[in-house]
Formats: sequence, C-alpha cells, structure tokens
Amino acid sequence: MSLPVSYRVSMPRPHSHLFEVQAHFPPTGEELVATLPVWTPGSYLVREYSRHVQELTATAIDDKPLAMERIDKHTVRVKTSNKPARLHYKVYANELTVRTSHLDGTHGYFNGATLFFYSEALRNREHRVAIHAPPRWQVTTALESQGMEFLAPNYDELVDAPFEIGPHEKLEFTAAGVPHEVVLWGDPLLDEKKLLVDLQRICETEAQLFGGLPMKRYVFFVYGTDKMRGGLEHKASTALVFPRNGFNTSKGWEDFLTLAAHEYFHLWNVKRIKPQKLVPFDYSQENYTGLLWAFEGGTSYYDMLLVRRAGLMPTSRYLLRLGESLTALHTTPGRKVMSLIDASFLSWVKHYRPDENTPNTAISYYLKGEIVCLLLDLHLRKLTKNQQSLDDVMRLLWAKYGDEKGVPEDGIEKAAAEVAGSDLSAFFNQALRSTEELDYSVFSHVGLEAKFRTRESTNDKGGSPPRAKAPDEKQKGYLGVTTRGSGTISTVFEGSPAMEAGLYADDELVALDGMKVDAGTLISRAEEKKPGEKVTVTVFRRDRLTEVEVTLGQKPADAVYLQRLDRPTDEQKASYKAWLGASWDENAEAIRATS
Repeated sequence: MSLPVSYRVSMPRPHSHLFEVQAHFPPTGEELVATLPVWTPGSYLVREYSRHVQELTATAIDDKPLAMERIDKHTVRVKTSNKPARLHYKVYANELTVRTSHLDGTHGYFNGATLFFYSEALRNREHRVAIHAPPRWQVTTALESQGMEFLAPNYDELVDAPFEIGPHEKLEFTAAGVPHEVVLWGDPLLDEKKLLVDLQRICETEAQLFGGLPMKRYVFFVYGTDKMRGGLEHKASTALVFPRNGFNTSKGWEDFLTLAAHEYFHLWNVKRIKPQKLVPFDYSQENYTGLLWAFEGGTSYYDMLLVRRAGLMPTSRYLLRLGESLTALHTTPGRKVMSLIDASFLSWVKHYRPDENTPNTAISYYLKGEIVCLLLDLHLRKLTKNQQSLDDVMRLLWAKYGDEKGVPEDGIEKAAAEVAGSDLSAFFNQALRSTEELDYSVFSHVGLEAKFRTRESTNDKGGSPPRAKAPDEKQKGYLGVTTRGSGTISTVFEGSPAMEAGLYADDELVALDGMKVDAGTLISRAEEKKPGEKVTVTVFRRDRLTEVEVTLGQKPADAVYLQRLDRPTDEQKASYKAWLGASWDENAEAIRATS
C-alpha cells in the first residue's frame, strides 16, 4: 500500500496569525520537489501564496537537516536519498476572504492551497491532515475523518475542502436525504431558524433539477464581516462572506440567499462539470479557458432563478433584478470592446485586477454570461415550444461530463444545439465572439419587452420603469464620470463629454463653475444644467490646480427594465409560467409595479 502524504497544522499563538505546518512526504527518489500553489480553483487570479511562507526548512524523519534549494518563488528541491522528508514552515494568515486564510484569537480558517506544499509525483496519493487546535476549539471540514486525521484521496480533494477551527457550534438540516451543516463566525445578525428553512428549500430545488445530490455531506461556512461579501465553491462545502448587518432587510436576505444558491449550484457546474482545459489543475500558473461565461455566468443566471423557483423571491423582484443586471451591462462601455470569450480567457489579468479604465475596456463574464444564458434559455424554450430549456442542457452536461473528465471548449455550444435540435451558431457567434449588442427580441416569447430609459440618479440601478415626469421637467446634463468617496474621479467613460474635454481619473474635485463640489455632488450639479451647456470643472491634478471646460452631453438611455406586454397571447402566458413557475396573473399588481 502506498504511503500517504501527511500534514500537521498547529496554531500555538493564534494572535500571531501564524499557522505552523509540518508536511511529511514519502520517498520520491533522490530528491523531493515540493510546490505551493499560486492560485486556488474557483478564483482565477495568481495570488502568490508563497509570499506568506516563512522559516521554511527540510529535515529527515529523525529531524536531521536536509539540503534544500529554491527553484523558483514557490518551489523547493530537497535532497532525500530516496527517504521520507519533512518540510517545516509557518504561514502568515491575516486575510479574511473566501480565497485566502485567517487566524486570530477567535478562530482559524484556511484554504488548503495557501498552506499545503505538494509533490507532483505524489499528487494522486492519499493526503492526511492532523489539526492541533487550542483548547475548546473544534475542527469542521467536509473531509472524512479517521481518528484524529482528516483524509483526502488526493491533493486536489484536499485543497478543495477548507477548514474552520474555533469554538463554533454547528447548525444542521437535511436536504434531499443528505445531511448539511452550517457554521457561523463573526456574529452575523440573522434568524437561525429561517436560515435553515430557506437554505433547505434552495438545496432541494437545485437537487430536483439534477435528480439528486452528488455528495454525502455538505457544509456552509458563513462569515459575518463589516462590509465584504463573496463566496467560493467547493466539492462538498462553500465559504460565504457577508455583511453581518446585511441579513436584516428583505433585499439583504435575498442577496444572501442568491449568493448561497450560486455557490451551491457549483456542486455540479464547475466542481464536477468543469472545463477540460482545467483538467487537471496546474497550481503553478494560470489555467486558460474561454468557458467561464458558462460556468460562472451560467451559475449567476441560475442563482436568482433557483431562489425564485424555491418560492423565496417574488416574480416582481426577479424581473426587477434581471433589469438591474441588464442595466449593469449597458452602463459598461467595455461591452463594445471585449467579447465574452475574451472576458473568460483573460480573467487572470482583467476581472480580478480592475483599474480606473476597466469599465471602458472589459466586461465581466459573470454579468454578460448571466444575460447570455438567460437569452439562451429563452431561445431554447421558443425553439422547442417549451419542451426543452437550459435545464435540459445542464442535465445533458451532467450526464456527459459529470465524471469530471472536462467539457471541451465547444462542448457547451454542442450540448445546447443538441437540446435545441437546430443550429445555434449564429446566436453563439454574436453572443460570445462579437462585441455587438445582444438581441433582446426573444423576451417576447414570455410576454416581456426590454425597454430603455435614462437613469434618474447616481443610485439608479435600473430594473424599474421611469417615474412620471413633471410637465416642465428639463433634460439633464451629462458629464460621463464616476466618483469615489475620497472626492476624486474614479472613472472617465469612453466617448463621454468628460473624456473629450480632458478630465482624468484621480483628479481631485474642487468646484464646478466656481461652486464647491465633492464625490457626492459633482454629478448632481452637472445634472442641474442642460445638455450643450459649458461648465468649468476645477480639480487638483497631481497637486496642481487645473480648470477643465466641459460641454455637457445628453444622458444616455442605459437603464433597462422588463415591461410586460399589454395584450399577451395565451401562448406567451404559458411560456411565462413555464419559465418562472408562476402564472401571468399571479400577484399582478406587484408585477405591474416593476413594468
């Protein structure tokens, strides 16, 4: 029987933020080559985890030092003479995100990619972890345990199971016959009973789509923070970061449930149905695929839809939120510059590394991918007279690729064409490979129409129809910038009056036409003017006082909302119900409020 790779993780001084690790490697020949990942699956950015490693040494099992040399920033070579070897090191962990690790006096949390060196030669061996925690702290992870050790069949499974160590208690529920646990940290202000009931409904709704659950046990790790939010999927667990005070409003609760539904859907879409280009993972460098629009964008489409199907989001709210997503797309000039395939492929340098020019040059594969998958779903329903949908594409992908062998780069398109029974190349060429505006005419299949209007304030996210205008209400001037709280310009939009006039990102705001402005008042002051009027914007630019004359433009109609047709056919009403699981007339008054 092959000897396993084993790790011992201790935290004798939690306030130091240092995990202390001992990694034991069986013989691999005359030398051991050990590497720490530079990224973690599900988050497509090189994060250079080795920068947090300190005091790295190598010994034999009798603790005698072994010669070690560094090969590169995250790899070492150890002379072992075909004998077992140990690496001893500490990892600084003071970054509380779902992609990193955190240790302090209240708990320890880690993703395996940040802590565990691996040997490519031993990667498919069993890996074991022993945790030595402070008194009264317990360990929760999705890995199975044997005695005092947690077991993973290989390194990939090990780094796909985060650990939470602390004095927490576990909440429990069962969904689709599978036990689920919820671990809370950070004092999130929520109703625990409601949390379990709603999560159960979401889990069972998703299980129903695929015909059951693919794991024996699942863990939700929920971290309450001051303002951060996000999630990261794993094969039998997820880590969710959410504002601790954000659970107490209906919208906040809706946002949290949508986040949980998103990460849970990844049980299938990403963790088991995955891009072939990512099989196996190369932890030492970027892994490129053009399919993130389907794996992340598709999951973003389903997260809201499944909360709706679970009965936890009214149709009126669902349609409003779809309008907000459409608005977010149309307020991003980068949609005219970057294709969806490129957005997926370049995620390593674009999505996770935004700067002041990102809105002008890039598009999120989450956002546009969500909308493209929405349109694909409606096209499939229309082509098959509601007999087939994107659900059937997901089930086909699950049947073909659920064994984790990986989806070819053209696999999503072929599966969709198979379900449709017709050629979809025109749709995909426009939606994925071009920067043309998307065609929203297919909304008519479900009795809806995409409508455009101007945004009515800086906080206007779209989704709702325009408010009634006063008869004498004038058009508002348009500058074409966004601002940040520090009182500076954050982005100057391509083609805007501000860009044409020569305002820059990072200009420090002083005045508009001699009257003091800041991040909160610049745009509103400009909107008090008419299109075509000239204004003088005074800024500090690298400490030099500068005046820029701008001819204001007309605000673009880039806020989108979905309007219900006045006289829908019976077929459109039936299609609407097949899509959303709600009759056309259900809660009609509430629905009309968003149209």
